[in-house]
Amino acid sequence: MAVIGLYLILTGRVRHILRLRLFSSTLVFFLIAAPWHILASLRNPTQGNVRGFLWFYFVNEHFLRYLNKRVPRDYDTVPLLIFWGLLLLWLLPWSAFLPQAFKEVPAHWRELRSQLDARNRGNLLFALWVVVIVAFFSFSTRQEYYTIPALPGVALLVGGWLQREANAGTQSRERRAGRISSTVLFAIGATAFVIGTALLMFSKPAVPGTDLADLLKKNPQDYALSFGHFLDLTPQAMGAFRIPLLGFSISFLLGTGLNWFFRRHGRPVQGNLALGLMMVVVLACVHSAFVTFSPILSSKQLAQSIQQHYNPRDIIVVDGEYENASTLNFYTGIPLRVLHVPTGNLWYGSRFPDAPPVFETQDSFVALWAGPRRIFLWTDQERPEELQGAKFYILARSGGKFILTNQEPSL
Repeated sequence: MAVIGLYLILTGRVRHILRLRLFSSTLVFFLIAAPWHILASLRNPTQGNVRGFLWFYFVNEHFLRYLNKRVPRDYDTVPLLIFWGLLLLWLLPWSAFLPQAFKEVPAHWRELRSQLDARNRGNLLFALWVVVIVAFFSFSTRQEYYTIPALPGVALLVGGWLQREANAGTQSRERRAGRISSTVLFAIGATAFVIGTALLMFSKPAVPGTDLADLLKKNPQDYALSFGHFLDLTPQAMGAFRIPLLGFSISFLLGTGLNWFFRRHGRPVQGNLALGLMMVVVLACVHSAFVTFSPILSSKQLAQSIQQHYNPRDIIVVDGEYENASTLNFYTGIPLRVLHVPTGNLWYGSRFPDAPPVFETQDSFVALWAGPRRIFLWTDQERPEELQGAKFYILARSGGKFILTNQEPSL
């Protein structure tokens, strides 16, 4: 609504807001969205000093999160320049054409108030789409992915300029700008190829059976960011990503090189096709690398090990915050207990009087461990302090995480 409203104000067409059928569309919106929120509020009312769903969802998770006052504060904020730069990263390689695309946006007051043609109206709307979203979240507690809602607007803006370039004459301003952008992209592709080749030369293939976590450098202070774990990568760890790294480096060089060649010879459409095919290969390599990295983020392999030995009387305990091992619950479908003071995602719900007792203290956990029931402990420590002096068995290890148990696993 902010984008549309600002567009109508700038173009002097505020009266057109009446054509949006505000009453009927708002009514339909509430008919769809309100029932679930109303039921959630009725099922989770305020209890004593603990505010209910309405406050937690609307105030805490929206307004207070935006103002960096949300509780608990288990998140971090991306620096502003990196936040803006990530928009260019998400748009690669098309971000190279962004400067000339933004030049096509009407910017002068007289131009805005004149009769804009369809292309200029579209460019203005797409630019506002991008600027409003990026500006809005620039003042919030920024996460890496908060610029993603602006990407469709950027894509439409750049796509419109690419079409204009394709239709322009060989010596036109658009074609010259396209050649300049292709040169910049080729330089980036060549740099990426050199860096990728250097990493391939200095890294060694990982020994079969090596846990990737042993090659990483942990930076827990960055894990509140969505991509914080990727800062753990080291040159030694890159040996586990040799194939996707090779594919990424070669495809980036070839794609940007062909794009430069085609645009230099007056064939921008073929240049765009080369970039598109390049990104198919690049994304396939990124996906392959992510699969290799997934044990660091996921506990799927550990969950599979538990399922091979689990019976209904067994208990799974997480040593730390629930969200660090939440994939155990996802892959096993078994409720987890947490050996940690209430914090993180479960903290607020744990304050309700009827909250299930999922948090274990050190004393209650020691009693469970010494009891007759089998306990599976998820931990990122091979010898956790909580088990000091107690006997335990290592059931599984993956991604720097362990499943320990108080009973010897059966073969």
